Amino acid sequence: MPERTHEFGPELRRRRLAAGLTLDRLAALVHYSKSHLSKVETGQKGPTPELARWCDTALDAGGVLAALVPERAVSARLPPASSDGEVWSLRMHKAGAGRFESAARQPGSTVGRGAGAGAGASRGSGAVFAFDLGGLRAAADAAGTTLVEASRAAFIQSRRLGQTAGPGLLLPSLIAQTHTTEQLALHSGPRTRRDLLVLAARFAEYTGWMAQESGNDEAALWWTDRAVELAEAGDDRHLAAYGLVRRALVSLLRGDVALAIGLAAHARDADAPPRIRGLAAQHEAQGHALDGNYSACMHSLDRARELLALDRSDFAEPVIGASHVPDVVSLYTGWCLYHLGRPQRAADYLARETERMPSHALRTRTRAGVRLALAHAASGQVEHACDLLRPLLGHVGLVHSATILADLRRTARLLGRHPRNAAVRELSPDLTAALTAAPPRTTR
Repeated sequence: MPERTHEFGPELRRRRLAAGLTLDRLAALVHYSKSHLSKVETGQKGPTPELARWCDTALDAGGVLAALVPERAVSARLPPASSDGEVWSLRMHKAGAGRFESAARQPGSTVGRGAGAGAGASRGSGAVFAFDLGGLRAAADAAGTTLVEASRAAFIQSRRLGQTAGPGLLLPSLIAQTHTTEQLALHSGPRTRRDLLVLAARFAEYTGWMAQESGNDEAALWWTDRAVELAEAGDDRHLAAYGLVRRALVSLLRGDVALAIGLAAHARDADAPPRIRGLAAQHEAQGHALDGNYSACMHSLDRARELLALDRSDFAEPVIGASHVPDVVSLYTGWCLYHLGRPQRAADYLARETERMPSHALRTRTRAGVRLALAHAASGQVEHACDLLRPLLGHVGLVHSATILADLRRTARLLGRHPRNAAVRELSPDLTAALTAAPPRTTR
């Protein structure tokens, strides 16, 4: 939909006057200053998509105002699924430093062909190492543990670490574990091979999630596509639908709402387990919320709840999607209500679900906590927002989440409208330090 932001100011003024609201009253409803709204109405300032949605809600405009200022897409569409492979090597310095590097895949290699075991040749002051797959398998057998059980335990532990460690620290280990699990599969019998390939797909999917948390959308998509390939090699066709869900989320982060809704709807209608389809419906709801469509958003949330209620996954096994949220649909409902310009109702949902999260789920609790503070700041409860943020700022630096940092920047902008507030002034140095230390989001 082409932008018509030049029409927004006059339409906002026409609807405000028709509703009998002064600028002061509208400013109080949307928590923007009177002078800012006046400049938007006269065309001296451009409206943001958020302001458009909130004015739409306050004036009961039925999406007309929101449609004039759609979310700006960073790119017209996402890159296509990658058909090229990629090789990762671990370079370690004799002093102990190490890093993973990406290199072009050797000619002729495909999914299902692994690198040989053993140590690689030295390069300069470092050395590149492959993995002793036979040794790993022998160690598992000696301990009386099957390869599948050992690999599953490693995956569960990796997700646990992901709650308290930054993605940059986890990615090298996740990349190595994805590769190792795939290679173990290729050296195993048919049944074990299938199970290990599916686990390798889960490692790859989680690697993509951590790449996204580090702010690298392109790497996130590459690893998601890799997860789909590995799952299909293990006769699991359902992860392809989840790949669409992940691409829908990246589309939302890039501001391409129409593409996100289309991808999520396609995944929701796919031949996939109820959990994957329910997660797709959640992202579809978020897209409708960003589009200012309240009824479509609520309908999608209802669909998500119905589908997730049908989920019969064995929760002793690693689950797809959030594993530390008791009621993920309620959490998404809160976030959607924020997008729809109902921050106080959003805060009610977010507070309830944040309280129910386990204390060890640091990353999940911090993300929900920052969003709760954002909702309170947007509803004018500035002091409470500052109280909520204060203990979270140290966690933000620990988990290094690009998603959390984006929400923290939104909150900082809202708090910045209250420079004379004592709580804002007190929090400002620590908030600025947390944002200054944050790396920018990248799509490469």
